[in-house]
Amino acid sequence: MINVNGRDIETDAQGYLANLDDWSEDVADYLSSQDQLALQEKHWQVISWIRDYYAETGTAPNLRLITKLLPEALGEEYADKKYLFDLFPYGPAKQACRYAGMPKPTGCV
Repeated sequence: MINVNGRDIETDAQGYLANLDDWSEDVADYLSSQDQLALQEKHWQVISWIRDYYAETGTAPNLRLITKLLPEALGEEYADKKYLFDLFPYGPAKQACRYAGMPKPTGCV
């Protein structure tokens, strides 16, 4: 469980939100601060794309899908895994989905 702005929010053992409706930008900032990562515009673009993808498909995208689909939306640099790992050092799919309030992507360990 985490507390953001005086509100208790339930998480699982890995820090993913138990209830996706509990997500807010403040929650994302709180989760990223636990990883000593300050979210910048490029992080927010990825987070927003992941949330849109989930809204359309009902699934959280794994790294393969992110590197395949994200460049169309945000630019070719997002096809580069190294670039994505520079943004999200603990795993672009796993870490970005956690910040986006999504469940852990299938296939992520």
